Order: sequence, then structure tokens, then C-alpha cells
Amino acid sequence: MSKYKKINLSRVKTYSIKKRKSKVELNLLAKVFDPKKDSFSDYLDSLPKFLAVNDLKEFAQLIVKARNKNKPIIFMIGAHVIKVGLSPVLIDLMKQDFISAIAMNSAGAIHDSELAFFGKTSEDVAAGITDGSFGMAAETGEFINLTLSKYEHSDLGYGEALAIEMKLRKAKNRKLSLLYNAYEMNKPVTVHAAIGTDITHQHPNVNGSAIGKLSLNDFQILCEVISKLGNGGVVANIGSNVILPEVFLKALTVARNLDYKVFNFTTANFDFIQHYRPRVNVVQRPTQDGGKGFMFTGHHEIMIPLLAAMIKHYA
Repeated sequence: MSKYKKINLSRVKTYSIKKRKSKVELNLLAKVFDPKKDSFSDYLDSLPKFLAVNDLKEFAQLIVKARNKNKPIIFMIGAHVIKVGLSPVLIDLMKQDFISAIAMNSAGAIHDSELAFFGKTSEDVAAGITDGSFGMAAETGEFINLTLSKYEHSDLGYGEALAIEMKLRKAKNRKLSLLYNAYEMNKPVTVHAAIGTDITHQHPNVNGSAIGKLSLNDFQILCEVISKLGNGGVVANIGSNVILPEVFLKALTVARNLDYKVFNFTTANFDFIQHYRPRVNVVQRPTQDGGKGFMFTGHHEIMIPLLAAMIKHYA
């Protein structure tokens, strides 16, 4: 016999499940997809109608609506997006006006440039850090640093300057470059640098004032694009945990400070893990006075092609 008193359950009130509102019903369950006979539309319909599936479908549809309203659709990307081979997918979205501007960190510009000129990028950091050879590829430093120095006293942005040089030098693989394609399509592509973060900052030909000047020009270009976001625009942050969420928040502040009505737009963060800055500075704070924010967790090399396919399906 226990020495502790127990609650008496005999008077607990119950009710029929028939009267209960349930979140899961048979029509919401996944369906079996047969790739041999079913279409992509069938595949989308086969997905369970819950949580991230519904959110991703809604986000894709909001991008389509933004294009139809001629509102900005800004993709902010970390370098990993380029490293996992997604440039062709983003270029295709740009061609169909599902992306109207791209912002990237300066590591992204390095990977994009190396692919454009040399057809390869992303070295073995562990192998190079021991002997101090990490990041010391001469050609990469020469292209980035000397290009920025060349245009230091112009009004060009960092991204635009690199794109112009890719075109002038006829980079062999420039048609797979985000920088080059955006420039050719007259879509702003901005590069946002932090001194000391990139391999090119290790080189003897680095020019800090040129990096700062052209990156500042790009910040002002991005501010102009963001000023048009209100009432239907879209911003997707893909794989940048610090630089671009911070840049975006400041650019949005500038636009609102100048009395642009940048409210009621959509944001989303895509990453392997949901970090503080993207969650707060991209998803929550910018939409707290109107609009909607989404968070999608998963590998970019899976999530972004799926998103692109869904966008084109709903268009």
C-alpha cells in the first residue's frame, strides 16, 4: 500500500472522438508515387499535406505571385550554394524572372569566379592549412584583387566589376557563372565582403580600400532593390548565417528610413541548421509588421532544385 495519495480518475470527463477536431485525417496522408507513370504534379500531390510540405508549396506560389506583380525576388546566397553545384538552377530561375537580384558573400564570388575561369573550385582546406598553402592560388587572387583595384574609383559594384572582367577576358565557363549571367540579364548581383574572411585577402596584391569601396557600392545597390520589396516581394536567404542576414537588416532599415513603404513581403531561410541571425534578421523582424516568414531545414543540393521545380510547376 502506497503512503502517497493518488488522484481519483473515476470522475474524469470524456467525449466522443466524433466531436473532436483532428489535425491528421486520411486525405492528408502521403500517396504512393510511381515515377514510371506519374507526373511531377502527381509527385507533389503525393506528398503528405503537413508542415514543411505545405510551407514550401506556399513559398513557391508566393514567388510566382511576386513575378506576376513585377516585385523583386531576391536570393541571398552563401558560398556553399555555389560549391554544391546549384548555379545552373539559379541561372535558369533568373532567365525566367523568378530571381530578379542576387546577393552573395565574397566567398561566393571566389567560387563563382574559379568555376568561370578554371572549371573547378573548393580546395582541401585540411591539406593546405598545415603548410600554409591554403588559399594561395595565384590566379584567383590576381583576378579578384586586380579587378577590384582596376575599378576602385568607379561607381561599379563588386559583383558588376567581376562580371565585366569575366566578359572582357572571355572566361571559358562564364555561361555557368551567376555573376556573368546576372550582369548579362541586367539583374543586380551584389557582393558583400568582410575584410579577412576570404583567401584573396591573404595575397600580396590585396587592396582593402577597393574591397570596401566596391562592396559599399553593392550595399547601396541592394538597398535600392530592397526599397521596392513592399506589398508582394520575396527574399530568400540560402546558407548565409551571418553576413547576409546582417546586410539585409541594415539595407531594409535604410529603405524604411528613407520612407519607402517596405512592408508586407515574404522572407524565407534555407539551411542545414536554423541559426539565430537568419531566423531573427530575415524571417522574424522584417515581417513583424506585415508579411510572412518561412524556415526550411535541409541540404541545399536537395531543397533548392525541389523549390525551383515547384516554382516552375505553379507558374
